[in-house]
Amino acid sequence: METARVIRSTVARIDLDALTHNFRTIREYLATGRTTPAGLTNPGLVKSAAPGIIGVVKANAYGHGAAAVALALEQAGADMVACADIEEAIQLREAGVRCRVLVFGALSLSALDGIFEHDLTPTLSSPMAARAVQSAAERRGVRVRCHLKIDTGMNRLGFRHDNLDRTMPAIAAAPNIEIEAVYTHFATADSPGDGWFAQQQARFDAARARLAAHQIRPRLVHAANSAATLSAPGTWFDLVRPGLLIYGVSPDGLAHGLTLKPVMSLHSRVVAVKGVRRGEIAGYGARFTADRPTTIAIVPAGYADGLDARLAGRGHVLVRGCRQPIVGSVCMDMILVDVTGTEVEPGDAVAIIGQQGDQSIGVAEMARAIGTIPYELLCRVGTRIERVYNRDSQRS
Repeated sequence: METARVIRSTVARIDLDALTHNFRTIREYLATGRTTPAGLTNPGLVKSAAPGIIGVVKANAYGHGAAAVALALEQAGADMVACADIEEAIQLREAGVRCRVLVFGALSLSALDGIFEHDLTPTLSSPMAARAVQSAAERRGVRVRCHLKIDTGMNRLGFRHDNLDRTMPAIAAAPNIEIEAVYTHFATADSPGDGWFAQQQARFDAARARLAAHQIRPRLVHAANSAATLSAPGTWFDLVRPGLLIYGVSPDGLAHGLTLKPVMSLHSRVVAVKGVRRGEIAGYGARFTADRPTTIAIVPAGYADGLDARLAGRGHVLVRGCRQPIVGSVCMDMILVDVTGTEVEPGDAVAIIGQQGDQSIGVAEMARAIGTIPYELLCRVGTRIERVYNRDSQRS
C-alpha cells in the first residue's frame, strides 16, 4: 500500500517561471544596455556584442534548490552555470544538467577525478591547483579547459595581480591546460563610485595585459556579479555572473528599471492561537511582556528552519492579509506573532516571505530589518523546509 507523502506546514515555494522571466529580463537588458560609461579604465575593451550569462547556483542555488534551478536556467539558455566546488558540480550532473559547469572554489586535491569524469570546468586560482590539474590531465592524456582567476584586491582566491610575471610562466608552459577564460571578483561593486571598485578594474586591465605578455590569451573574460551587471557595463566583457538578480532580488541601493519577480516565497500556517493577559510574558528570555490583553499566533517555523533570531521585535509576517509583528523570541521550531485585533484561527495561511492580498514582505525588507543581507537569509532556508516547485505559466 502506497503511503501518502506528508508536507510540513512550512514550505518554500519556488517559482521557476519567475526564474525564467528574470533570466530573460537580464538577457534583454544586456542586449540593449551596453554603453561605454564615463571613467572606464580602458574603454577599448568594451565590446559591442551582448555578453552571455553564467547562472550562479552555488550554495544550493542560494537556497532555491540547485538541481531544479540549474535545469531551468539551462533550458532558458544560460551559457554556463557556476557552483562553489566539485561536489556541488557533480550533484548538478547527476541531476541531468548538461551545459557547462564552472567550479568557482579552491580545488580539493582528493576530488580532482570529478573534473574529468563529469566534464567540469575548474578554476585555477593558485600555483598548487594548476600543478595538480596539469598532473591529473597528463595522466589521463587529455587537455582540460580551465578558467584563470586573478585576485585584484579582494584577497581571497586567485593569482595576485602584481605577481603574474612570477606565476604565469608555469601556467603558459603546462601542455595539458587550456586557459579558456580569465576572471576576477569585485569587492564593492554594489557601492557606485567606490574607489576600490575602480582600482580593481584598473588592476584587472593591467593583469590581462601581463597575461598576453606571457602568451596567455583567453578566449573569454568575465568579471561582473549582480551589482556590476547593474551598475558597470564596462565590466560586462564576454560573460556576466548574476546570482541574486536571477532570484529576483536586487543588491541594496542600486536603482534600475528591471522588472524582476521574486523566485522564492516562504509560507506556513497558524497551528495555535493563545490569549495572553496584560503583564504576562511570551517566549524564551521573557523578552516580550504584554502591555494589554494580547492574542498570540504560533507559527511552526524557527531558527532551525533558517529564520534569524533577530526577527523577534523587528520582523513581520502576513496573516489574513495584514502585517503582524514577530514578538518574544524566535524559537528552534516556531515563532510567536502578535495578531491582536485580527480574527485569526489555527489553519490560517501565513506568508513569512511573499504576498497576501495587497501586502507583501520581501527578503530585502527582512534583511534590512535585522541588519543583514538577502544572500544570507535565502541561503539559510533550512533543509527540512520542502521546496515546492511551481511552473504555472498562466500566472502573471
